[in-house]
Amino acid sequence: MKRLLLVLLFLSLAACAGGTATPAQLVVTIVPPTATATRTPPPTATLTVAQAMQPYTIAGLRAREYGAARITIRETLLEAETFTRYRIEYPSDGLTITGILQIPTVGDPPYPVIVMNHGFFSRYIYFSGDGTDRAAEFLNRRGYLTVSSDYRSWAESDTGVSLFYSGLAIDVIHLINALPSIREADPERIGMWGHSMGGGVTLKALTIDERIKAAVLYSSVSADFADIIGRWGPGCVGDVYEGEAALGCNSSDILPLNLPADVTAAYFTATMDSEMLAAVSPLYHFDLVSAPVQIHYGTEDGQTSAGTPPEWSTKMYEAFLEAGVDAQIFAYPGEGHSFIGDPWFQFMAKVQLFFDQHVK
Repeated sequence: MKRLLLVLLFLSLAACAGGTATPAQLVVTIVPPTATATRTPPPTATLTVAQAMQPYTIAGLRAREYGAARITIRETLLEAETFTRYRIEYPSDGLTITGILQIPTVGDPPYPVIVMNHGFFSRYIYFSGDGTDRAAEFLNRRGYLTVSSDYRSWAESDTGVSLFYSGLAIDVIHLINALPSIREADPERIGMWGHSMGGGVTLKALTIDERIKAAVLYSSVSADFADIIGRWGPGCVGDVYEGEAALGCNSSDILPLNLPADVTAAYFTATMDSEMLAAVSPLYHFDLVSAPVQIHYGTEDGQTSAGTPPEWSTKMYEAFLEAGVDAQIFAYPGEGHSFIGDPWFQFMAKVQLFFDQHVK
């Protein structure tokens, strides 16, 4: 209940930014701490919503530094005929992030790499590899090394702030930075595959990192955060497990209680401001994308709240073409959010040919 009141408080703060000022002009005053009392008030620093959100925008993510990283193998999980599966960890912004690495036993290393980005799962049921394991095995058998991040706050990863999927994208880029630590991986040949929320992570990574040679978007969330927030709402303040279980907020975005109050307030204001939403949405930055893109969606997706409406895929496809990006789109009649049976194999056959052309 205390955390719910916090959410309402911040939304109230955001609402108070109306009137003569636009949301992006909300000014938060920060008074720095002083060691001793003084008669003269100390100077204050002002932070606008745009300034508070800048690190989480596409421009901010492109401008920031990404540290070196190294993959550590925790344990061997499975030795199959065509691949070996490992549980891994690696560092990202001071957090320990877990994931799954699968190395082929067919062909000759170093292997081309496909970074697999999983969709949203309740943290109460998610295990490393969920949402990517079937496609990873398909690609392993065809000579691709696959690696998937759990992202911050899923599985055994540490929890950290993530606004507008920024933390998830940062974790994936640090995973790319760590690929040279795996001798069987070829860091010069990297593709990316993302399902649902993982498609949103892929879209954000495409606008930031030019090392990605090709990307597949499967039943992806929208490239426009106005659509995402309109469907699922803003993020969770406080403990992400409590938020997921009790508050009903969109726990894809994480606002820990130790996040500065002005940043939290600015975030909720930004979720209602079209200019700020454009600054964090890949859709408006597709001119930065150099990799070819393949989009797959089911015509019956979006029928439940967990799905992604087909128009999100067609919207991003048209925006890719307008930006001059090499893009393809495929619709699967009668399929929902996750394809079943023959349509899934047809989908993955197209994915393989696409990666063979642009990555392998």
